[in-house]
Amino acid sequence: MFDFILYPVSAILWFWHKIFGFVLGPDNGFAWALSVFFLVFSLRLVLLKPAISQIRSGRQMQKFAPHMQKMREKYKNDKQRMAQEMQKLQSEHGVNPLGGCLPALLQIPVFLSLFTVLRNFTPGAQSNYIFDAQGVESFIQADIFGAKLSNWVTQPAQELAAFGTDRTSMMIVAIPLMLVASVATYFTMRMSMKRQTEAAMANPQTAMMGKFMMYVAPIGAIVSGPFLPIAVLLYWLANNFWTLGQQHLLTNKIDREQERQRQKEIEAKKAAPRPKPGQKPNRPQEGAVQTEEETEEAPAQRSGAPQQQNRPKSQRSGGGGGRPGGKKGQQKNRPGKQAASAKKGKKKR
Repeated sequence: MFDFILYPVSAILWFWHKIFGFVLGPDNGFAWALSVFFLVFSLRLVLLKPAISQIRSGRQMQKFAPHMQKMREKYKNDKQRMAQEMQKLQSEHGVNPLGGCLPALLQIPVFLSLFTVLRNFTPGAQSNYIFDAQGVESFIQADIFGAKLSNWVTQPAQELAAFGTDRTSMMIVAIPLMLVASVATYFTMRMSMKRQTEAAMANPQTAMMGKFMMYVAPIGAIVSGPFLPIAVLLYWLANNFWTLGQQHLLTNKIDREQERQRQKEIEAKKAAPRPKPGQKPNRPQEGAVQTEEETEEAPAQRSGAPQQQNRPKSQRSGGGGGRPGGKKGQQKNRPGKQAASAKKGKKKR
C-alpha cells in the first residue's frame, strides 16, 4: 500500500549512495551515513515551501488570536455558530489551520518508509525496492566503528552476531547519537518557543504545552533510541539539525518581510493627505445645496435683521400696514375728532 512512498525514498537513498560510494567506497559505513543525511536534506528541501507556509500561517493565527478569543466568549453557548464564525474569520484572513502541521504530517510517512527500507536490508535478500542484491550486501557489510547501520541496540544477540556485530559496538555508536539527537531536539523546541508572541504565551494552556513538549521530546529521543536502527538515528539527527537551521533562517526571513510590510504601511499613512492646521473640513454636498436654498428663501432669518427693500410699498415703514402686527385701515384714537362727531350726532337728533 505504501509502495508509492517506499520506492521514491529508496531511490533517493540509492542516488546519494552512488555519489558518496564512488568517493569513499561502496561498502564504507560513512558513505552510507552521508547518504542517509542527504536523503533527509533532499526530502526537507522538497518540503521547504510548505514549511514557509507553516510559519506564515502561524503568524497570521497569532494576529487574529484576540478576535478568536472574543468569538469564543461571545458564542460559548453555541458551538455550531462559533465554528461557523471561526471558519469565516480564517477564510477572510487567508489562514489554513492545517498549514501549521502539514510539514510534520508529511514527514511521518517518510520516516516510516525509511524504517521499512532499512528493515528489509537482511542477509540473503535479493532485492530491496530500488536496491539489487549487490546493494543489499553492500549495506549489510557497512559499519561505523563496528556498529551495523540496519541493527539496533535491543536486538537479540543472535541476530546481531548474524550481521557481524555485538551489543557493545552498537551501544558505543548508538548512545552518542541518541544524546546528540536529544540535545538538538531540545534546542529546536526552545527556538520554537522563543518565536511565539507574547499574546500566544499569555494563554496558560499554550505556555504549558510548549514547556511540556520542550522537555518531553528530547526524552523521547533517548527512550526510543535503543529500539531504532542506527541509520534511523542518523536520520533523526540530520532531521533535527536541518530543522534547527531552517527555523533560524526562515523565521528571520519572515521577520524581515513583516518589517518591510510594516514600514510600507507607516509610509502610506504618512503620505495620505491631511487637512492643514486651521483648515475647515469640506462639508458634504447636500449641506452645501441646503445652505444655498436657505440663502435664497430666508435671508432675513440668517442675518437676524429685516430687509425692507424687497417688501411691497404697502408693507414698508410709514404705513400702518407695514408695521409688524399692524392691521389695515386701523384708525388712531384722537380726542378732538371724537368730540366733534358726538356734537353732530346730537344736532341731527
